[in-house]
Amino acid sequence: MAFERACALSELSSDTPLRVELGEIDVAVVRHGEEVFAIEDECSHAAVALSEGDVEDCTIECWLHGSRFDLRTGEPTGLPATEPVPVYPVRIDGDDVLVD
Repeated sequence: MAFERACALSELSSDTPLRVELGEIDVAVVRHGEEVFAIEDECSHAAVALSEGDVEDCTIECWLHGSRFDLRTGEPTGLPATEPVPVYPVRIDGDDVLVD
């Protein structure tokens, strides 16, 4: 995959995930503090959209069962999930958020 535009930086509210479709992959784009992250928008435990969950302390929580994932690594930080979720490199170009 090559970097492609996911959204405008101005579309992102702090700690509010935005679901974006990039090709055949749904990605949750999250602005947390001064950083922007992109994580696959599907919980590894129950195939639920992570973009509908809450963000806190650089993690995103699955709204259904409470699994938490680190936005930087995709690693689960809270059960019941035990498998990581893919994360994608992000680059900012002006007001464009680009995801690889």
